[in-house]
Amino acid sequence: MSQFEAVLFDAGDTLIRLCGSGEKLLHQAVARLGVAPPHPDEVARVWRRVLDRSSTAEEMAKGRDLSNARHREVWTALYDEAGCERLAPGLSEELYALTVSAESWEAFPDSLPTLKALRERGLRIGIVSDTGFDLRPAMDQLGLSPYLDTVVMSYEYGVCKPSTKVFLTACDQLGVRPERTLMVGDNPLTDSGGVAAGMCVFLLPRPVTTGPRGLGHILSLTGIG
Repeated sequence: MSQFEAVLFDAGDTLIRLCGSGEKLLHQAVARLGVAPPHPDEVARVWRRVLDRSSTAEEMAKGRDLSNARHREVWTALYDEAGCERLAPGLSEELYALTVSAESWEAFPDSLPTLKALRERGLRIGIVSDTGFDLRPAMDQLGLSPYLDTVVMSYEYGVCKPSTKVFLTACDQLGVRPERTLMVGDNPLTDSGGVAAGMCVFLLPRPVTTGPRGLGHILSLTGIG
């Protein structure tokens, strides 16, 4: 018998991710502006700067996931600083609109099968995500929502991981104790906050470009695999 009654998942880069590459999104945003496409090498350099800056402690400290307005402000500024406006005027706003669109997200190949297997064994399932926009439309479109018992998003509570509040809020909504809950994520700086909340935490490595996310390990930990 599993020691767990519930599993909480981070969302971005754990269950879902932006479709394709960042360069592809940038090209799509440029096309929507109706301007001449920039050189692919310059697009790649701009996106690399976005990736390098987005995960720094300085950027994460700007409170981008505490409200819709702050999320838009911080991310469009980051896109601008990374060089989007030099590629095409208005590109920062256009790229932001794409990244928060449900159509721009995809599930990892093993996300849905993992949620189905957990549900079939009677485990409660939730999402705990640092996000400044609503992920529910993407979850709906990807067919994940029917398997989710709760979705706790930072911007709705005004607090981000690793604060224990978001983890304990999810447990309360699921009706389970933290010590009977497994938290699954990919960021040791944020998702490990589940440990302070009294949970076991399983951290995934960086996702590969294609193929499954490695969520089969969760089934083994919960006594299913």
